[in-house]
Amino acid sequence: MKEKTRENINKAFIGEAKAYFRLLAYARKAEEEDVPQAALLFRAIAEAEKVHAGRQLNLVKDLLVQDTDSNLLASFKREKSISENDYPEFIKVAEEEGEKAAALAFSQARDAETFHAKLYERALYNVIRNKVEAYHVCQVCGYVTDKNAPEKCPVCGAAKENFKTVV
Repeated sequence: MKEKTRENINKAFIGEAKAYFRLLAYARKAEEEDVPQAALLFRAIAEAEKVHAGRQLNLVKDLLVQDTDSNLLASFKREKSISENDYPEFIKVAEEEGEKAAALAFSQARDAETFHAKLYERALYNVIRNKVEAYHVCQVCGYVTDKNAPEKCPVCGAAKENFKTVV
């Protein structure tokens, strides 16, 4: 695939993925405001944006998706880089600007990403192969564990009820 087309597919994918989540947030707001028809419309268009993102991802999948060991290594490196490089800078800027909620969200995401990297690293060394039956994801901060859901999230302190089981 030619470079400019690949860049455009990447931009389109990012835009469609953002639109999907933004529209779901709009739908939740419409539901809170008791405007069910608008909520339904937002959910329907969100689903369409998800289709668009999936199609665009499929166009470059062969460039992005490799064998599982390579995918694990790439994911490990991304999580490690984000938690060690990007989020510390985001936190610094948010703190300098007095944006406490953003600084907290960035700090918790950084800490959760650190745990994600450890899970990928364990997978790379085949520590978890065929042994994990489920993961538990904190719906507040994104912390993930392959153990039982903790009584309290080690990153944000959310209660066990805030964990979603992924099987």
